[in-house]
Amino acid sequence: MQAPNIVPGTLAPMPGSIGLGNGQAATPAVAVNARVLKASTLLGERQSVDIEYKGQRYRLQTTKAGKLILTK
Repeated sequence: MQAPNIVPGTLAPMPGSIGLGNGQAATPAVAVNARVLKASTLLGERQSVDIEYKGQRYRLQTTKAGKLILTK
């Protein structure tokens, strides 16, 4: 199986999320070529999420005022 072409700075499908188990492909939540992501796509119902970038871990979190903070 060949790895998909990944564009730097975009999201790739998570392993195991490509198929539905019934022979049909799942519709990705975010296209690989997307340039704009909604914060809710990353956060879901959570207040924060950890992001790994170039071996470093960052935290994206929402404030009570509804703003986003990215910290290392």
